[in-house]
Amino acid sequence: MPALDDVRVLAFDTFGTVTDWFTGISTTVRDTIPDVDAAAFTREWRRRYGPILARVESGELPWCRLDDLQTETLLDVATEFGVVLSDAQTTSLVRAWRTIPGWPDAADGIRRLKRDFIVCALSNGTVALLTDMARHNGFAWDVIGASDLWHHYKPARETYCGLAELLEVTPSAVMMVATHQGDLDAARSFGLRTAFIERPLEWGGDPKDDSGSPDNDLHATDLADLADQLGC
Repeated sequence: MPALDDVRVLAFDTFGTVTDWFTGISTTVRDTIPDVDAAAFTREWRRRYGPILARVESGELPWCRLDDLQTETLLDVATEFGVVLSDAQTTSLVRAWRTIPGWPDAADGIRRLKRDFIVCALSNGTVALLTDMARHNGFAWDVIGASDLWHHYKPARETYCGLAELLEVTPSAVMMVATHQGDLDAARSFGLRTAFIERPLEWGGDPKDDSGSPDNDLHATDLADLADQLGC
């Protein structure tokens, strides 16, 4: 194991790393729009997440909250699937991201890790969204690091280093914990340590690369395994 004695903060990606967005959203899609292929609709909606955040970071779109961006991509996907959503259906689907279920190991894993580290969400969600998610799943965060604190989305420097500045630590004292290698690569480029978490079912059974990278400091099968490796 690499020397990690200086790590004080564990910063967790949320959508996919600690929560099962596919199950939560596909269930809501099935209940709200019963005539569509809920799995296909959910995957297509999620695929549009990264590109629209990138458009904000590039300056093509002005800053706005994640719910607004999710609403735009939802309506685009609905049009593609030949669905006309009411305002109530749109609101229900967008707000479903606040109550997606945690992975079975997540809440207990976070509590174990909290014994020895400051545990934080570091997510593209808002403070309100992540608070709702935490209360729904029992995530015992010490701090919620959200996009609306910095008006930036990962993988922008302002998100990773903003959390370190908020907690008055150096970037190397923060370990980013995520199931998306791109997130970890960006975090490492700004001086953070990194831990990859395997989530083979993130896309509801569709193939997902969980090989991680040898550049990561740690690679864990889940948060319980991460806690074991960190001696928590």
